[in-house]
Parts: sequence; C-alpha cells; structure tokens
Amino acid sequence: MQRSTAVIYTLFFAGAVAFVIAQSGPKGRGAASAPADAGATVDAGSPTATPPTADDGDAGADAGVEGAPASGPEQTARSDAGITLLSGEAPPGLPTEAPKKVRFGVVLVQYRGAQGATPNARSKDAALALARELAEVAKTDFKAAVDKGDKGSTDDLGFIPRGVLEPAPEYELFSLPKGGVSGPVDTPRGFWITRRIE
Repeated sequence: MQRSTAVIYTLFFAGAVAFVIAQSGPKGRGAASAPADAGATVDAGSPTATPPTADDGDAGADAGVEGAPASGPEQTARSDAGITLLSGEAPPGLPTEAPKKVRFGVVLVQYRGAQGATPNARSKDAALALARELAEVAKTDFKAAVDKGDKGSTDDLGFIPRGVLEPAPEYELFSLPKGGVSGPVDTPRGFWITRRIE
C-alpha cells in the first residue's frame, strides 16, 4: 500500500514538475529586465535582450526541454544548478526528523540558460537580484511574490516526496517549518523560492 502510494505521489509530482517546466518563461507582467551593466538595480519592465556575458554562468549541458527554443549558448543549463547552495557549498544531509513529503508552493525566477527559459531571458545576476527581492516579499505575502514571479510560479504545487528534487532545493524545502519560506535556491529551471504548506 505504501509503495503504491509513493508511486502515485511520484507520478503526480513528475506531472506537476513537467507542467511547471512546460509553462516556464517570463510572464507579461512582473518580469524583470537586466540593465546594460550587471551591477545596476533591476527594473520591473519587460525581459532583457542583453546577450549573455562570460559571468552569467550559462555553460553546461543542453537543457533538453521539449518545446524550448533551439539550443545554443543561451539555452544551456549550468551543471551545478541544484547541486550546491548559493554559498557554493554542498547542502548538508537532512535531519532525521525531516518530513518524508511536503506540500509546497514555488516562485520561479528564470534566467538565460535555465530549462525552458527564452533566449531573451534576464541574466543570472539580474535573476538572482529579483529572486532576493521576491524572497523578502514572500516572507509576508507569498501570493504577491507568486504573482510577480515568472510563468510557472504557483502558491500550491501539491505534495512532493523526498528524493525527487536536486539536493539544494530538496534541502531548502524539507528543512523549512510549516509555513516557512526559503531564500532563493538555484535549480536547473531557474531560481526557486519555496513555501512549505504542510
């Protein structure tokens, strides 16, 4: 019984993740643009068409998402996305009291090279700046942060069991208390800000 339940949850989550990835891309409202110099503040206008720079971290394997624009330097995912925390360190192991599954919502902030991102998506630096800004909003109003995030953001993605996500987002999500909101975490799909519902 437990095995069939786990299989059902895994299949449900795989479908939900596929939906999020398929729906990924900048929304018409709330998507940030990257200024010409990466150090400037983020403007809440339309997505940027600035070409990638060497420090965007766009090197890596082909994203391979069906329906995504043609591959190229701007369409590759970083090889360490989801593997390390923003500090560059590997996430520690989850404590034994961590839940086996959680119900969560996610704010997605894409950047050039993330799975499903368009070629004119913001740079990774601009995406991180926006993700940090939205993480602050999410602490008090998660729904408002979802509305300002990219297409694929949702306040309730459903349940997910442990062992499905990459190490960094799994550590961030499964370490949260009920109602807790994470800071930005890099994933192959872009930056995630997660909220644990249950």
